[in-house]
Amino acid sequence: MSSFAIFDTSILIDRLRYGRHVERMHGLGMLVRPCAVVIAELMRGVQDKEEWKFLEILTNSPFIVTPTTSIWLESGEILAQIRAEHGFEPKKLRELHFDVLIALTARAHGALLVTSNGTDFELIREYRDFPLEVW
Repeated sequence: MSSFAIFDTSILIDRLRYGRHVERMHGLGMLVRPCAVVIAELMRGVQDKEEWKFLEILTNSPFIVTPTTSIWLESGEILAQIRAEHGFEPKKLRELHFDVLIALTARAHGALLVTSNGTDFELIREYRDFPLEVW
């Protein structure tokens, strides 16, 4: 059993912009902790004052989980393996990098990662296992 959950960027965008996942989020029955990588991704695409208010709440949390130096280094190793085995171009590897960081951070903390981006995270799980739930 995971100690807490981390919502991936895709879940939070679905919730903020389209009102999706509200009941599932409330019914998860676990503590939720923000991840610094997810916050950075959200900041990159913020569109309005409501989203900035939400980000302010996340960034003021005393419980933000962050990738360590070893997670950063491991993410590079995984991306090198993915490139070698799948032949992905640098653009696709850059797109995957934050997802790898989020996945490894969740794994390091024993957290459940909740996403609506199953394809990329299932690929990452081929290289490192971590608790995952796809909505």
